Amino acid sequence: MSSCNLDHSLDDVKKKLADQRPFLIPALAEKCSQYLTAAQNQNDLNELFHLLKKYDLASDEEREIRNQKLVSFFHK
Repeated sequence: MSSCNLDHSLDDVKKKLADQRPFLIPALAEKCSQYLTAAQNQNDLNELFHLLKKYDLASDEEREIRNQKLVSFFHK
């Protein structure tokens, strides 16, 4: 995943989650939804956006890496 200098809004992240939900493990999709119900800082929104970005196009290996990062993200 490449770095990005854009700040992604809560709405951007929610839309990205909606787009990628069919490809995510259901438990991770639910964790994302729950996480986005509360106000989040900009760094976390950006990180989550990029974990979700093009998830559907990622290889199985890349998806597993992202899944692990998502699990870690929700347990910080």
